Amino acid sequence: MWLLRLLAVLVVIAIGVGLVVYAFTGNRQYLAFSWRLFRYAVVFALLIFALMFVERLAIIPL
Repeated sequence: MWLLRLLAVLVVIAIGVGLVVYAFTGNRQYLAFSWRLFRYAVVFALLIFALMFVERLAIIPL
């Protein structure tokens, strides 16, 4: 779980850096990078949450 938190922090930092660089340079490529990274992070988080939900449902009592 700590690895997922670390990954989330790194993604937030990368998105922030992309937005700051866009603000300084005006190059829309950095804005597109931040948006793409945000979308991939949301999809990844939803997949992780779905797997955790399925894991909860699939618990078979012994």
